[in-house]
Amino acid sequence: MKRETSRVPIESILLATLAVVGLITIAAVAPGIGPALKLFGIGKKKPYPRANIKNAVSRLHRKGLIGFQFRDGQKYISLTEEGRKKLAEYENVGAVLKLPEKWDKKWRIVTFDIPEKARSIRISIRRELSRAGFIRLQDSVWIYPYECEEYVALLKAEKRIGKSLLYVVAERVEYDTPLKKLFNLP
Repeated sequence: MKRETSRVPIESILLATLAVVGLITIAAVAPGIGPALKLFGIGKKKPYPRANIKNAVSRLHRKGLIGFQFRDGQKYISLTEEGRKKLAEYENVGAVLKLPEKWDKKWRIVTFDIPEKARSIRISIRRELSRAGFIRLQDSVWIYPYECEEYVALLKAEKRIGKSLLYVVAERVEYDTPLKKLFNLP
């Protein structure tokens, strides 16, 4: 049985990183993506291949989401106005969490463990998940029936919480009949 692997889209990581740091030298994109990957709790064992990162940069440039600037003989990447709009769409949950026509019968579970000293982040995450349409199973365990990995990855980047927040895809949840009613699922 082949193990299914899932990665956060490189484009999302690059856009979120550019939103935080503003400008990245093109020479530092591949090695510089490491800290961004750590924000998502990934990248320790198998980092993205350099070619994949270069391809992502090209795609973002073709889409008009990033631009290139030259300063002191160095080439830099920056977020364009269109890129800022795309990022704003990600913050507007409805644009990210589009409902598919048919439910794939899988549950998406978000769980987090944020220390008391970061209480404001914990409260903010709960507010964001609630606003996105997630249902609270416990204080730090939330559930949603549709694909939302990109949204969760961006939430992790925005809050800078990395491995403190986990995204789980489950085929079965015990006692899910009330949840199905809440989400209007068959």
